[in-house]
Amino acid sequence: MRQWRSIAREAVAQVSIVVKFLSFLHVTDSYLFSFTHVLGPSMLPTLNINGDVVLVEHLSHRIGKVGAGDLVLVRSPLDPRKTLTKRILAVEGDKVTFCLDPPRDPTRDYRSRSLVVPKGHVWIQGDNWYASTDSRHFGPVPYGLIQGKVFLRVWPPNSFGSLGQ
Repeated sequence: MRQWRSIAREAVAQVSIVVKFLSFLHVTDSYLFSFTHVLGPSMLPTLNINGDVVLVEHLSHRIGKVGAGDLVLVRSPLDPRKTLTKRILAVEGDKVTFCLDPPRDPTRDYRSRSLVVPKGHVWIQGDNWYASTDSRHFGPVPYGLIQGKVFLRVWPPNSFGSLGQ
């Protein structure tokens, strides 16, 4: 009987270590930083079309420390299952002038609009405005949809480095 109690205590101790480790991973991934694979043409030339692995910190946006020029991870306002990587171009109170459809023909004029970003929102756009679905299509994004600030590219190794301003 004592042998079974000893085995049970050891098993509980091992499960406890695993639970603590998984809790640590969850807190780190959700509230401190995480690695994310970013894929697609919307952030060319900043990010590669074939994909980059970036390090995203999840603290700055919670304490209001993101602003114009920052690369951010944002929950898509059109499809909440998707996450977008875009650049903040303007914050609440800023006036934004943007083109709805950039002309393919340089002799044509741009169709542009202006608006003031409302309180609690940001204006996001991809660096490659010809191939980006962003605030020009769905408007200002609520601050609450920001999931983190992208600050370091870790893959591919030849492009390793800071993505900050």
